[in-house]
Amino acid sequence: MERAHSVHCLSIIYARATNEKTMATLLNANPALNGPGNPLNWSRADKDAVGTARSLSSQVWYTVAGGIITEVYFPDVDTPQVRDFQLIITDGSTFFHDATKDFTHQCTLLDPEAQAIRLTNKAKGQPYTVVQDVIAEPGSSCLLVRTMLQGQQTFLDRLRVYALLAPHIGGYGAGNSGFVATSAQGDRLVASRGSYWLALGADCGFGLTSCGFVGRNDGWTDIVANKRLPMWNYDSAIGGYVALTGEVKRAGQNQFVLALAFCIDEATPITRSMPNAALAAVSEALSYPFDAAAGTYSHLQEFIQGWKAAVPTPFVPNAGTTGDGNRLFNRSRNVLLAHEDKTTDGALVASLSIPWGQTIADLACGYHMVWPRDMCQSATALLAAGETDAPLRGLIFLAESQSTDGGFHQKFFIDGEAWPGDCVQLDEYSFPIILAYRLSEAKLLQKFDPKAMVLAAAGALIKNGPMTQQERWEELEGYSPSTLASNIAALICAADLAENNWTDPETAKFLREYADFLQSNLERWCVTKQGTLLPGVSEYYIRILPTHVKGGSRDFSFPEDPNAAQVTIWGQTYNARDIVDAGFLELVRYGICAADDPKIVNSVKVVDEIIKKEMPGGRPGFYRYNHDGYGQGDQGQDWYNGSTFGVGRPWPLLTGERGHYELAKGNNAEAKLYVGHLEAFAGSRGLLPEQLWDLPDLPNSPFVIGGPTGSAMPLAWAHAEYIKLVRSVSDNRVFDRLDIVANHYNPPPGDPPYVPSSVEIWNFDRQFPSMTAGDTVRIPLAAPFRLRWTQDGWNNWQDVTATPLTAIGIYYVDLPTQAAQASSALTFTFFWLSSQTWQGTNYSIGLHP
Repeated sequence: MERAHSVHCLSIIYARATNEKTMATLLNANPALNGPGNPLNWSRADKDAVGTARSLSSQVWYTVAGGIITEVYFPDVDTPQVRDFQLIITDGSTFFHDATKDFTHQCTLLDPEAQAIRLTNKAKGQPYTVVQDVIAEPGSSCLLVRTMLQGQQTFLDRLRVYALLAPHIGGYGAGNSGFVATSAQGDRLVASRGSYWLALGADCGFGLTSCGFVGRNDGWTDIVANKRLPMWNYDSAIGGYVALTGEVKRAGQNQFVLALAFCIDEATPITRSMPNAALAAVSEALSYPFDAAAGTYSHLQEFIQGWKAAVPTPFVPNAGTTGDGNRLFNRSRNVLLAHEDKTTDGALVASLSIPWGQTIADLACGYHMVWPRDMCQSATALLAAGETDAPLRGLIFLAESQSTDGGFHQKFFIDGEAWPGDCVQLDEYSFPIILAYRLSEAKLLQKFDPKAMVLAAAGALIKNGPMTQQERWEELEGYSPSTLASNIAALICAADLAENNWTDPETAKFLREYADFLQSNLERWCVTKQGTLLPGVSEYYIRILPTHVKGGSRDFSFPEDPNAAQVTIWGQTYNARDIVDAGFLELVRYGICAADDPKIVNSVKVVDEIIKKEMPGGRPGFYRYNHDGYGQGDQGQDWYNGSTFGVGRPWPLLTGERGHYELAKGNNAEAKLYVGHLEAFAGSRGLLPEQLWDLPDLPNSPFVIGGPTGSAMPLAWAHAEYIKLVRSVSDNRVFDRLDIVANHYNPPPGDPPYVPSSVEIWNFDRQFPSMTAGDTVRIPLAAPFRLRWTQDGWNNWQDVTATPLTAIGIYYVDLPTQAAQASSALTFTFFWLSSQTWQGTNYSIGLHP
């Protein structure tokens, strides 16, 4: 049963219309001194749960870890406002309990279909338990925490309970201000920075309240550090790292509800920024029951019903596909949905966590941003889980976030602003194209036409290729098997759309020919024939063939030879043939290579020897690549940028990728085992981390073998991989397989065989010095030009005007050669039509037999 939404709307209107006639008075007569307080970093990244209401009216996302609420986000999924929110409990003399340290913790869901979280914290050495139910109020941007104290009543009557809140408003711990706010509703605690406000209240009211500077005169220092009942009652703390403390006026009650609400209130020339809307949301939320009998409104039942209706026709795996009764499958679907923004529909962030948050200061980049790669993985997984609207919203969001040059930022906030240090990652140009193709094939585009986005992205992929400035691990430039797999698949998809949906056969032919050029060079670029990692196996895929032409570098390395090249990772230089990852499996996933291709089979053997790690229960874990330095130190040290002790740990999503390969081989039973491996990696929390601890349990630390490290958890990409693996095993078909790609490169019996490309692509990033006589030089560029070329030292020359492909913003010239021209050379230069200027440099390509 829904309550009247007009109550919420009217309260907000009243708050805004009476900005100066405030609903509360902010006190400042007894301010805390000794600011700005101790700098306070973010909280731990291995979350126990994340959640939000399935309602556009509730623009709050919350996380929990270690028995307390950690980051809370508002008004969008990429803006944290709170570092942590917990309770301090004491009897006033013999114990002073910190919720993070003095309890054992258990985190469960109140309903398996909803993100309503129950925290059960049992006190160490004292006979009581604290149970907290955490949800977001469905009708407003307000977090609700129902707390229940359990134990003998005579003991519980001795307890004093304090709410402790550490604001990090707008992503900053510095520069926050806190106030006690008095009103007819009683005392509340508020905090602000800029135009952001938060307000905290209790249904039973607060007794003593205080605002202080962290580590100097905040509530934790007052009570826990000094082991006493609070003595400080500052009514404000201005401009620093602040904490708000409020004593809960239990009056013998063992149950109470805390409400934490947020608002944005812009100052005007005649009004101040004030917290009225947040205060109104607190009062309104506390005026309705947290829970109630069926048939009457309660926040909890409305919250649960919202999640139960989230996916109208969810996919249900065939019986026996999963090993946990579909628990992780359903949880993963909801985890992905919880990572979608509500102010900008379709924006899916990578994780509601900040890896190694304890080492990360204000506004440092967490994973609560959009990576087009991760986002498309999430959107495709939601499609596999039966959700059809969110993937389309995601595609539309990406189309609106596309750069004017047709590319996509490496990672960006949901308002489109790129994170500093933006790099070109060509797989992130490819995945939106593939997503558009999938939705087109599934007839789920509604009235949205992705033509402009797809063709612009395809053009950008070609203009910025064929090497990528960074591969999917965001580290190296060059030719990466996984990046090339996505590029080839995307171009074939774009070509099919261009030809069959948009009646543009000329563009379609060009896109296919460029994809074929990439496919025909896979072996030359990415397969060593002189490998020494595994005796008896010399031919296998390497992690990357490095190049050095992007980002200002112009160090051309020819021939493009994976046998001779060297690669530098984490400050150490190795032979490129000695560094491997499993990215080549993407070639099988999309249908570019067959699962039984000898080079693929050999590469799997090498991966199993070099980067496979047996985890508890004999479950296979996989490192990103050998000699990886991105991960927890061996002594449990938190990784940070520039650290020298980091060690890459196994990534569960890579176990999922291997499961897809086993299915592609036709081994459904083996693939089903990989479903179970991922379920084990999710542990009792039901969340998949970025990385797993792979050493023996580390004493006096949270690190146990097979458990999460301090990197991101949950990682949306990992949950997406699990969902797709379950769907694939249930269907006995790789969900990500693209028939249009597979049939092009591995035609079914009776169809003409695939003929490798004889085209060589020349551009200013790939100025190759020689090629086989008889092949065709193709020069695709982003601006109109006329090519002047000669084959006899300029005794004779020809001019060729580039053919325009306006749909993808490319102009190109083809120079066919003949086998008889071996031992000669093509020499050419450019006249730029727009500026009417010559390039001023000649370029040559030698022709060899």
